[in-house]
Amino acid sequence: MENAKILVADPISPKGVELLRANPQFAVDVKTGLKEDALLPIIGEYDALIVRSQTKVNAKVIAAAKKLRVVGRAGVGVDNVDVDAATKRGIIVMNTPGGNTISTAEHTFSMMMALSRNIPQACASMKAGKWDRKSFEGVELFNKTLGIVGMGRIGGEVARRAIAFGMRVLAHDPFFSVSRAKALQVEVVELEQIYTQADYITVHVPMTDQTKGMINSDTIGKMKKGVRLINCARGGIINETDLLAAIKSGHVAGAALDVYEVEPPPADWPLRDVPQVITTPHLGASTHEAQESVGIEVAEQIAEVLAGGTIRNAVNMPSLDAKTLSTLQPFLSFGEKMGRLVAQLKPGRIDRLVVEFSGKATELETNPITRSVLKGFLEAAEGGDVNYVNALVFADQLGIRVGEVKSTETTDYTELITVSAIADNVTTSVAGTFYGGLSIPRVVRINNMPVEAVPQGVLFIFQNRDRPGVVGWIGTIMGRHGINIAGMSLGRDAPGGRALTVLNLDSAPSDAVIAEIRADKDIIDAKVAKL
Repeated sequence: MENAKILVADPISPKGVELLRANPQFAVDVKTGLKEDALLPIIGEYDALIVRSQTKVNAKVIAAAKKLRVVGRAGVGVDNVDVDAATKRGIIVMNTPGGNTISTAEHTFSMMMALSRNIPQACASMKAGKWDRKSFEGVELFNKTLGIVGMGRIGGEVARRAIAFGMRVLAHDPFFSVSRAKALQVEVVELEQIYTQADYITVHVPMTDQTKGMINSDTIGKMKKGVRLINCARGGIINETDLLAAIKSGHVAGAALDVYEVEPPPADWPLRDVPQVITTPHLGASTHEAQESVGIEVAEQIAEVLAGGTIRNAVNMPSLDAKTLSTLQPFLSFGEKMGRLVAQLKPGRIDRLVVEFSGKATELETNPITRSVLKGFLEAAEGGDVNYVNALVFADQLGIRVGEVKSTETTDYTELITVSAIADNVTTSVAGTFYGGLSIPRVVRINNMPVEAVPQGVLFIFQNRDRPGVVGWIGTIMGRHGINIAGMSLGRDAPGGRALTVLNLDSAPSDAVIAEIRADKDIIDAKVAKL
């Protein structure tokens, strides 16, 4: 049998390369720094590709990779890999999400300490031949309040270190449970409380529509005078223009940044010469231990896949053999959408997520479907690097209990899957089935109200008191704002009672449009969901 060929296109730990070369069934080539025009002619020879962030695995590269079975990213994100193109070609894309947790947490804490004691500024002064003690008086962390936005792996590790330094820790994460908070000795609060009470605020959230620019002039205005801000997560979470203005006004005492809106920042970047801002060139994961860890981890994962073993940390498919995957694929895709929909119908903390299978759905291998639902739910709620493999771990870190039920009750559908998010004994649920075999997925219940909605694109979901003219009135508003309605499904609990309508839209309505609709006395609720 011909050896599987592996291309290491970006530098990884030598131990990772050695691990692969120790297997006589693998032929390993290390060719780093390849541009697209050099990569395209050779990629067709390889069964596996290992990259970090430099090599761009775009659609052209995927199309040329005739033999490629797996792409391994030594690191957290997969921004440089066209996952959709790889999925269409049946190529597994995997990353190493746990390798840089400690490294980034330690860097965050180092930045916070350096910011408190003016260490970079004092060092520069000393190297310039000065002895200036008065200019660099700092502040202690002891008895200060730290606000952590995002309590995933890294946020949790930062919290542990802050507690050890005698800080009070306020934590905000929509799905961070009270029990998990007690174990970490932190207080679960709303964002407003972090803004108004914290002496330091550090962000550990992914870049999403909701988090982009979340630290801006409005939110900074709510913060304590003299607050210090740290960002070792993603550039753009802090609006740099607003940060500069807040530092100049004296409202923000200082900031420590490892990530930026543009990387590297341009030569005329206005924060470069601000003495209250300390900066590092995206070093969160840059430790010897982290680099070695992700290099070995990606090598082990690639080796397992090529040997026909377990698929770990795949971002585009579960750990399944090809035959089972083919059978479950429609359910996995639909399950993600149902999870995503429930997360947007029930924003905020939940205690449990339950996936119930009825009819012929009970005969399926249900665990991967439950994972797909959870993946969609957490992606919509949390963002970040959630995949089929780590979804349960991610949920456990947030204190979400995940349940799976196979019901023997008869239903009106051949197979029915119901997803329920439960918080404080209040349940938000979505049920779905397939028409036409497994070719036409439909959402058939929302909170036990009957509908027949297409799970695709932008959904506008509203409940109203059942009276004539409401749907037409909303259609008029949508039309006035240039929003086209592509489809509609209606249901109600009883004549004159509550009505539920799901509109498929070609574009999302603005906040102003939604506010106009919600202002009507007959509108009970209105939400936008993006699937």
